[in-house]
Amino acid sequence: LGTCSGASFSPSDPEVLSLQVSCLCGSAPCLLCGCCPSAKNSTISRLLFTFFLFLGTLVSIIMIIPGVEKELHKLPGFCEGSGSVLGVQTHVNCESFLGHKAVYRMGFAMAAFFFLFATIMVCVRSSKDPRAAVQNGFWFFKFLVLVGITVGAFYIPDGAFTSVWFYFGVVGSFLFILIQLVLLIDFAHSWSQLWLRNAGESNAKGWYAALCIVTFLFYAASIAAVVLLYIYYTRPEGCTEGKVLVSINLILCLIVSAVSILPKIQEAQPHSGLLQASLITLYTFYVTWSALANVPVQTCNPTLLVRNSTSSAMANQPLTTWWDAPSIVGLIIFILCTLFISIRSSDHPQVNKLMLTEESGAGVGAGGGEEGGLHRAYDNEQDGVSYNYTFFHLCLLLAALYIMMTLTNWYRPDESLQVLTSPWTAVWVKISSSWAGLLLYLWTLVAPLVLPDRDFS
Repeated sequence: LGTCSGASFSPSDPEVLSLQVSCLCGSAPCLLCGCCPSAKNSTISRLLFTFFLFLGTLVSIIMIIPGVEKELHKLPGFCEGSGSVLGVQTHVNCESFLGHKAVYRMGFAMAAFFFLFATIMVCVRSSKDPRAAVQNGFWFFKFLVLVGITVGAFYIPDGAFTSVWFYFGVVGSFLFILIQLVLLIDFAHSWSQLWLRNAGESNAKGWYAALCIVTFLFYAASIAAVVLLYIYYTRPEGCTEGKVLVSINLILCLIVSAVSILPKIQEAQPHSGLLQASLITLYTFYVTWSALANVPVQTCNPTLLVRNSTSSAMANQPLTTWWDAPSIVGLIIFILCTLFISIRSSDHPQVNKLMLTEESGAGVGAGGGEEGGLHRAYDNEQDGVSYNYTFFHLCLLLAALYIMMTLTNWYRPDESLQVLTSPWTAVWVKISSSWAGLLLYLWTLVAPLVLPDRDFS
């Protein structure tokens, strides 16, 4: 149970005992290190927890497929209690909202699972802490816990659950969007620094040309997005909110782009430039698009989805699926960001401090990653953890809430529980997150000038 790829070690070795516990009833770390290069135990653990999140996401996607959604009413007790809201009985066709209900309960199960581990792992400092063995092993039992929580979640009576959990999802999604923005800004800076470094070491013209081409493509895509948003989400008369929101974000993006190439900014941060600004601009207009897709006015939102629980209303329109273009893009960004959180530490110390990670592992442990030419997972956290266990689980908790809201398009039942509607809350949360991201990027540009005594390298 404790060996990887057949390697033999002394049973009395503390590191080997730790590896034995890690592989107990969960051979995934051993399988990974048997077929891949030697890996850090901390990295494998993060990937496996992320796999659990992706597995829950896949189950949620399957549940909102119309054909599967129709069969969910066969689950015993799933529709029971759906007509009771704060003790008042109502007449609701539960079958109309089964996919929505299922995604909410799957999101609750994943959030509860990661909250449990976030609580258990508070103040773990190194792999010598007995709780570190729980973090890095017992994968079969963790899977059983997740399955048990999921099954229990499907027996939660509706009551006020959907309404209350919607606001938990809104807050969690807002925080995860901010995490996405931090990672995107860090990625943009790292990308620019890498290409500028390559330009200084080799063919400068080629790398500078690549920078210019990519920057041009990002800005061209942003301009196209602005034009399309004005065409499809505004009208010559009315739709004032859409016009104002697109215009404000356009002005803010022009400001940050201009600031990024100011001489004083370039002097303080030689690596800052239009590549980062163009990427942030493109992401900002994606978030704006996603926000406008939630405007609850049909004339101002051609992508508005409507599902009514009454059969007469549903007879005149096809059954709607709960994903559209903004949701698909959001799903892709979600996958990339969660993988980023799981496998990479930033090149920038400030980002590592913010994300509570270290630039490198605390140590590879005795014996390194290979012994006798065989690959294995090695303990790199004997002197100190390479990432904050609790913060990592909280990030996955927020990611679970974000994907829950994304798959349901941020919709919720109206007061009569007869129609799934898109509330203005979703619009303002997304727009606020885009403003917060632009201000955060602007701060990364001006911080060295405002705080000259601090190291922002």
